[in-house]
Amino acid sequence: MYSTLSLSLGLLATASLALAEPTVYLIRHGEKPSNGSTGLNAVGFERADCLKTVFGPDSNYDIGYIIAEQPKSDGKRDRAYETVLPLAEELGLTVDTSCSKKDTKCVKDLVKDYTGSDNILICWEHKELTKIAEKLGDDDAPTYPDDRFDLIWTDPYPYTNITDITSENCPGLDS
Repeated sequence: MYSTLSLSLGLLATASLALAEPTVYLIRHGEKPSNGSTGLNAVGFERADCLKTVFGPDSNYDIGYIIAEQPKSDGKRDRAYETVLPLAEELGLTVDTSCSKKDTKCVKDLVKDYTGSDNILICWEHKELTKIAEKLGDDDAPTYPDDRFDLIWTDPYPYTNITDITSENCPGLDS
């Protein structure tokens, strides 16, 4: 009887794990040059390196899929990709850059079609993060502040509400 009960509980636990939907984390790209040129500045590259600690293998975020806006061939719009590339390499993942900057439906489709068991990290230009959260289902998504680069928005399934906003707490970068 006890072995049957243990087996039933084990199967139930396994089934609920298999049905678990990923949490989506949304972040802004790292700091940019003040002169308007492409890419990240030195602080932005420091942030990109810090994300290996924030979201890396020893964190509780369990990232299994990373999405960043599609860079242009002339180097424009590459900040999001540059921000998450070191993390992706640390996790052994490829950054999905198949969605253009304003194509929120594409991002929603990637999230919807993701079949992995780990969570999703989305890195984008800050003005589009609200639109992405809205497209995922949040009718009252926050606005990402212009003067912050460190915020993590937590959007658990069914993606209808940003439930937490925290700092990446990168040493020397975030107060």
